[in-house]
Amino acid sequence: MFYWLYMHFAASGYVPVLNLLKYQTFRTVLAVATAQFIVVALGSRFIRWMKARQGKGQPIRPEGIERHVLEKSGTPTMGGVMILAGLFTGALLWADLSNVYVWAVLLVTAGYGLLGFLDDYAKVTKQTTAGISGRVRLVLEAAIAMAAVALIIVFAAKPPESPELLTAVTFPVFKQWLLNLHWFYLGFGAFVIVGAANAVNFTDGLDGLATVPVMIAAAAYGLIAYLVGNYIFANYLQLHFVPGVGELAVVCGAVLGAGLGFLWYNAPPAKIFMGDTGSLALGGAVGMIAVATRHEIVLSIIGGLFVAELLSVVIQVAWFKRTGRRIFLMAPIHHHFEKLGWSESTVVIRFWIVSIMLALLGLATLKLR
Repeated sequence: MFYWLYMHFAASGYVPVLNLLKYQTFRTVLAVATAQFIVVALGSRFIRWMKARQGKGQPIRPEGIERHVLEKSGTPTMGGVMILAGLFTGALLWADLSNVYVWAVLLVTAGYGLLGFLDDYAKVTKQTTAGISGRVRLVLEAAIAMAAVALIIVFAAKPPESPELLTAVTFPVFKQWLLNLHWFYLGFGAFVIVGAANAVNFTDGLDGLATVPVMIAAAAYGLIAYLVGNYIFANYLQLHFVPGVGELAVVCGAVLGAGLGFLWYNAPPAKIFMGDTGSLALGGAVGMIAVATRHEIVLSIIGGLFVAELLSVVIQVAWFKRTGRRIFLMAPIHHHFEKLGWSESTVVIRFWIVSIMLALLGLATLKLR
């Protein structure tokens, strides 16, 4: 919204100070601050309101870690509503709302946030760990993701040097490799987005465990979006230039700020859980940003922690169905380490460290060409 003010007034010289709004870096910083302020300001009142209405709070898996059942029972969920309030306020106020990439990311974030909210609502009202049907949720997630990817393919500006880039898969390190999937890219993009959303959802099992890695991934992709969307930097680093995608740095700033604000209340011991409302929305947003910047494969590195959490569940379920035995003491994998005797804070902080290392490794691929 404020970028619109810059376009209408600063260019005419009426309010010279608005010239600052033409800089994506300046608006990114403001998006971080705005999103964080909104979440922190809403937090205490929202938590009290949710406690009064949720009663017993989020149900905890009875077969899980015993101390979780004792310590976390009664903690309200749906904290993702706080996150989304900050994220959307920061993005809508400071991003260029004529940019198709911004709307594609916000479409996925809102759609997945709504699905997560319905899932959380079903769990709380029925006091069960089973929400809406998994198959139904996956189908709806795929439909939303494909709609967002189609929005980009149809309306985004085609890169002048590689017009096929909007439907192609790029590869880290190998600067010339492009695999043009044409309209099959809809399926590939949806796979990345849905996978990212559910991977973050599985990671959200301990206080702060998913929040900080999402913030780290958002910061990394904010830098990637800024570089890929700037012709000079993209050319210098021998990256594929994607016109307009730099505006997603502002959206990444809003994700980072909303995560910081939520961490104020989600740090151990958590006063509220983000629930599926937050984890699906944030995971979907990161996945969509990876698709928009054409760094989908790099997401498997930057978001390697999420990949490990998701794979631990897939492997555990598949192996148990085949043999009747378990590979991990408990899945997702963060519970495996708890079963080994690690304290919750040890698991969370070590996983944060791993996330930082993976993000740095992912960013290193920008220069390795």
